[in-house]
Amino acid sequence: MSYKELNINKTYLITGAVGFIGYFLSRRLLDEGCRVIGIDNINDYYDVNLKYARLENLKPFDNFTFIKGDISDKDMVMGTFEEYKPDVVVNLAAQAGVRYSVENPDAYIQSNIIGFYNILEACRRNPVEHLVYASSSSVYGRNKKVPFEETDFVDHPVSLYAATKKSNELMAHTYSYLYDIPATGLRFFTVYGPMGRPDMAYFAFTDKYFRGEPIRIYNNGDFEHDLYRDFTYIDDIIEGIVRLLNNPPVKTDDSAAHKVYNIGNNKPEKLMNFIWALEKALSNALGRKVEFDKVFEPIKPGDVPATYASTDLLQEAVGFKPDTPIEEGLQRFANWYVEYYKVK
Repeated sequence: MSYKELNINKTYLITGAVGFIGYFLSRRLLDEGCRVIGIDNINDYYDVNLKYARLENLKPFDNFTFIKGDISDKDMVMGTFEEYKPDVVVNLAAQAGVRYSVENPDAYIQSNIIGFYNILEACRRNPVEHLVYASSSSVYGRNKKVPFEETDFVDHPVSLYAATKKSNELMAHTYSYLYDIPATGLRFFTVYGPMGRPDMAYFAFTDKYFRGEPIRIYNNGDFEHDLYRDFTYIDDIIEGIVRLLNNPPVKTDDSAAHKVYNIGNNKPEKLMNFIWALEKALSNALGRKVEFDKVFEPIKPGDVPATYASTDLLQEAVGFKPDTPIEEGLQRFANWYVEYYKVK
């Protein structure tokens, strides 16, 4: 295995730059000395104050340029590519969330389909060395075979969100084949960590605890057949992305310069074990016992029973696999939460 280390002399364009993954990636690249152009529409899908707090942490870097805009705005996207001529593009701007897609389909089509099409068109007209884009573990749908491998059949999504992500993979492959755009799709598995997304269960449960509200757990209270999730800590996700940035796929006689990788912890956890670990982490951070008031409900439409990543391909490509234990990752989240929100 030989891969090229991060090239700090390149210009990196990151969409969704003040989103959860986008922020930590921008921060890492800036810390390394790279030039970063960040685009974000700072939408109100979750607390914008958190997004602005992330942005404030990026502003002190001289080699960071921020553009407030929406990737569904083709003129803005084209203008940005023409002005800054990025070498590597990382598309993390997307309408996130499986459950939200059931009630708000328009947002997904605008951002995940039209927005991504604009990015592909911009890469076609302003050639880049590598386009890296966010896909999702949700493309595996209700796959029974575990662990999920990149070669598995993924033609039966069970949410519009998953369908848009599968569409992104197909669109990227097509553009790669037709216009020689080296592209890599990353199927992220349940990402968590400090300064994360308040709509994610661990964050929402913590919010509810401090509001004195019960938490709703969608597993029917069936611990034997609990939901399994491959919870992946944010630093592991970022390390995987950074290692891939300067290692674009190569076109061959048989295939386009397009690859898809799972980035997951390769160790699914029962949802209840994750919740107990979160209670313990918050207890440690506060110096007192924390126990959630739990209400058990049926599984929600669009939810899948288990996610479990095979990470063999990623490891072969860049010699890395995520391995942060949930106890460690949740402790870092709990410590951040208690300090950031000044709770006792």
